[in-house]
Amino acid sequence: MGQVKPSAPAYGRPHAIHPGWGEHTQTLSLPCGETIRLRPLYYQDGVLWREQRMTDQYSLQEVEPTSVHSWAQAHSHSGWREYFFNAKQSADSGFLVPLVIEVSGEFAGQIVLGNIQHGTTSDCWVGYWVYSAYRGRGIATAACALATDHAFSRVGLHRVYATYLPGNIASQAVLENNGFRSEGLLRQNLHINGQWRDHVLSAQTLQDYPDTCVERLISAGRAAAWQ
Repeated sequence: MGQVKPSAPAYGRPHAIHPGWGEHTQTLSLPCGETIRLRPLYYQDGVLWREQRMTDQYSLQEVEPTSVHSWAQAHSHSGWREYFFNAKQSADSGFLVPLVIEVSGEFAGQIVLGNIQHGTTSDCWVGYWVYSAYRGRGIATAACALATDHAFSRVGLHRVYATYLPGNIASQAVLENNGFRSEGLLRQNLHINGQWRDHVLSAQTLQDYPDTCVERLISAGRAAAWQ
């Protein structure tokens, strides 16, 4: 699989085929004393990806799409290989930007920009999970801000949307703190943990605000400053 290929800083002219992929964001300081940045997902992340998701199996199963495999199979070495190379192929083709949430230099979860469409649609969805050991520190909110700004500034999109289960107060707060607005209820939208579940649809567009998500977090005291 080779060595980790260094990511590029997110500036300059974006890649023509897969803008935003292969780039890392700036590092943001948080009030809790941690720092956070997003970087590309690497094959070498598989060990921690598998360990953390196996540890958090029950909380993740409650909110993620039902897998065709058992949780153990999906998070085996071969399951990771399949997931990673499918994600990389989609990223290289410009349809996906899979990113690692890095907290003070450590792997702490994942955030993905998916179903990327340019042209007259110009949008994508954002989805994320944070390892339980890092929850409750504003990590998900900051990661969502960084990813949303990345979608607008580097991927070059007009609209970013997300869904969450009704009653998932934590995800609702993450999105609302980043300026996402509710756009309605999607009936039986996704098959989650063995059953079809409704989801709240939320979104924001590039034109909704004069400043970025990160700038708004800093103004609200939910982030400290760029490092």
